[in-house]
Amino acid sequence: MNDDTAGAFALPADGLAALAAPELQRLAAHMAQDAFGRLFRLTLAADIEALDAAVGELGRRAKNWVRAADGEQARALRLALLAAGIDQWGLAYCQAFGLSAIPGVSALLGTLRNDLDAAAEARFQQQFAAIEAAEGNAVDFKMELRRNIHLALWHAMIASEVGEEAQALQAALGSMMLALIGRMPLLGWRLVADALAHIQLRCLAEAAASTELARESTEALFAALRKALPQEIAEPMFASANQAVIAWQQSRRLH
Repeated sequence: MNDDTAGAFALPADGLAALAAPELQRLAAHMAQDAFGRLFRLTLAADIEALDAAVGELGRRAKNWVRAADGEQARALRLALLAAGIDQWGLAYCQAFGLSAIPGVSALLGTLRNDLDAAAEARFQQQFAAIEAAEGNAVDFKMELRRNIHLALWHAMIASEVGEEAQALQAALGSMMLALIGRMPLLGWRLVADALAHIQLRCLAEAAASTELARESTEALFAALRKALPQEIAEPMFASANQAVIAWQQSRRLH
C-alpha cells in the first residue's frame, strides 16, 4: 500500500515480513493469479489432457519456488501464500459465475500438499492461519491479490454484452468488496479504495468501460458501495480512491 491509496495512515506491523518480504509477497500473488488463469481457461475449454498436464507443470514450478526459500518456516509460508491465493481466486470466480467448483484448482491445491509429511503439513497449516490471523500480516500479498481479483471481475463485467450478466457480476463484485470490508475492519476499506482507484485509472488511461452498459454497471457498482456502507467508511474510502486518481493525473501533467 502506498501513500496515494492510504494517505497518512500507518500500516500495522506485518508479522510475516521477516519470512516473506513485500516483493516476494507480491510475486506470490502474481504466481497464484497466473496459475489460476491458466487452469480456468483450460477448464472452460474442457481439455482434460491439457488440464492434467498444466496441473503437473504448475505444481512442479510452485514446489521448486517453495524449496528455494531459506528455512522450513519460510518454505511453509511460500506454500501457504500460493495456496491461499489460488484458493481465493477460485472462490471469487465460483461466486461470480455461479460455479460449484473449478476442478483444475482443486487438483493443483491437492498437488501442492500431496508430498508433505506430518511436520511439513503442520507448518503449512500454521502459516496458512497466520496470514489471516492479523490484518497486517502479508498485507502486500493481500493488496496485490484482492486488487487483481477485483479488477479481473470488473473487466468481465464491462465486457458483458447482456444487461443481466453485467448486473450479476456487478452484484457479486460489490458483495465481495463489502465482505472484505466487514472481515478486515482496519484495512478492508483501504484495499477496496485501492481497487476503485485502479478501476478509475483504467477508465482514464485505457478508455475502459467505453460502452453504455459498461459505464452503467461501473457507476452502479460505485453507487451500491456508497449506499451499503456507513458514511464514516464510504467517505474516506472514496476520498482515498479519488486522491490516487488525482495524484496520477498530476504526475502525467508533469511528464
